[in-house]
Amino acid sequence: MFDFGGRIAVVTGGAGGIGKCIREQFEKARATVCVIDLIENDFFTGDLSDKKTLEEFAEKVISEYGKVDFLINNAAPKMCGITDGSYEDFEYALKVGVTAPFYLAKLFSPYFSEGASIVNISSSRDRMSQAETESYTAAKGGISALTHALAVSLAGKVRVNSVSPGWIDNNYTVYEGADAVQQPAGRVGMPPDIANMVLYLCSDMAGFISGENICIDGGMTKQMIYHGDCGWQLNL
Repeated sequence: MFDFGGRIAVVTGGAGGIGKCIREQFEKARATVCVIDLIENDFFTGDLSDKKTLEEFAEKVISEYGKVDFLINNAAPKMCGITDGSYEDFEYALKVGVTAPFYLAKLFSPYFSEGASIVNISSSRDRMSQAETESYTAAKGGISALTHALAVSLAGKVRVNSVSPGWIDNNYTVYEGADAVQQPAGRVGMPPDIANMVLYLCSDMAGFISGENICIDGGMTKQMIYHGDCGWQLNL
């Protein structure tokens, strides 16, 4: 469906989970993919919270390829809550989840090719929360806002959008019963549900889309649930 032959895609957190699927889908579409991840991989292993690491990574990408067509900011920030999370934990989450995407966009700005695209991976947690998830939720809310700010600043040069996944099972587990039925789509999400949208947003088919945040959550954030609905019971 997509042909990205000759294109260079940068994927942060591309060695596992959703990021790995995004990488694989780009490669199927004939793109060359540059990954940075804490997990060992075949391009660059490093910590996205570190400024020097980001600079070294960007330098490697540009020295080898001279341009960037697609920047996918996917790396997941640390999750901690107000009870046990420290100042350092929260700061680290924001560095990975917001500062790194900003800085990579800045570092690559002179090298984005014509028709370039940035896709940030946010989360449905940018609009809803569980208890004790402050660092992750704040980072995801931050990258959602960063998306429309970058879209305006880079207007005419780079389209910038974000995708907000809901429940995505990285192990491709097929759920039955309440876990599936509670979702308006009737199932739990899987990495290709996100990767396919990322590739679409990078394609010419999405040429009139910029500054958007697209929530892919099986409809969960649109579903109002009261006690007794969809098998839910309130236990106090």
